[in-house]
Amino acid sequence: MQDTQTLTGRPVISATGLFTPSESITNEELVESFNTYVERFNAANADAIAAGDVQELAPSSVGFIEKASGIKARHVMSKAPILDPDVMTPRWDERGNDEHSMMAEIGVIAAKQALERAGRDASDVDAVLCAASNMERPYPAMAIEIQQALGIDGFGFDMNVACSSATFGIQTAADYVRAGNAKSVLVVSPEITSGHLNWRDRDSHFIFGDVATAVLVEDSSMAPADHWEILSTKLKTVFSNNIRNNFGFLNRAAPENANNPDKLFIQEGRKVFKEVVPMVAQMIIDEAEKLQMDPATLRRLWLHQANAGMNRLIAQRVLGHEANDDESPTVLDTYGNTSSAGSIIAFHKHQDDLGAGDTGLICSFGAGYSAGTVFVRKTA
Repeated sequence: MQDTQTLTGRPVISATGLFTPSESITNEELVESFNTYVERFNAANADAIAAGDVQELAPSSVGFIEKASGIKARHVMSKAPILDPDVMTPRWDERGNDEHSMMAEIGVIAAKQALERAGRDASDVDAVLCAASNMERPYPAMAIEIQQALGIDGFGFDMNVACSSATFGIQTAADYVRAGNAKSVLVVSPEITSGHLNWRDRDSHFIFGDVATAVLVEDSSMAPADHWEILSTKLKTVFSNNIRNNFGFLNRAAPENANNPDKLFIQEGRKVFKEVVPMVAQMIIDEAEKLQMDPATLRRLWLHQANAGMNRLIAQRVLGHEANDDESPTVLDTYGNTSSAGSIIAFHKHQDDLGAGDTGLICSFGAGYSAGTVFVRKTA
């Protein structure tokens, strides 16, 4: 953290916003589609499989998915094509340059809700950060498009730190407030993760969902009475190849690479679990110590919604006991992994019952490796 003696502002979270797609895919629907694809693939390649030239595909099951992840359903922007065994990827009409991009469209919806909840007008906002794991295009920045759509006279830029993008965005916004460079900053995370998921991969096809969140970070002098004081923010990155996505405008080479497993989401799940859980848990404990806070006294943990097992173990190491649903709420079961938006969804949906003085933690972790913590305290 910066030396507070040199700072001019005190950042708080004034409000949050959430956009949820209307379409949802249950595990039962997903398994039926995937297993149909597997049956067709194995039948079409029967001779090659018998000769040992092609690996036979294994079917999936609802039990396997829920045991591996805790996910029961996920919202998506394009359901029918994903469930079509002949397509198994989202499809949407390409938009013209005079139309809002999909990321901007859903980001604006979430941002407007955050502004409304804070009783704030867009003219009060100084900056927009679009913090997400996959960007729709290199430029112009989605943040600037969102800024224009909202009518904000200020600046905006995109940032990508994979599943930690939102918490990295919150610290960036808080730093602007601390330094006096802005009084009100929107951190918008439109996560259309279905577009970079390999829906034909048994070990990962069930993971991701689509959503958009917004967090309004402001100086305490202008915040509504009911807000969250940001006590501290801490970021950490450590390079790892265990979560990777190689799809990009520089290395896709040919259109067929869109279906190349190496150009979509891939991970070494067991390695990620083994390496990330202790890193994140210790990071939280160390930061609590700097705040002279016993981590066991945290009223609520809004953890990254990637895997139920990871969250359970991290919460246990931080709190000293297995957390219940009140201490560490989940949205993973109905939203799936929504990358950087997951912990923000949990915060958005599970904060109103806390009282003045209650402390909590917003935490994300993912590819990079990257991890971000935001310690907060309810003020009213």
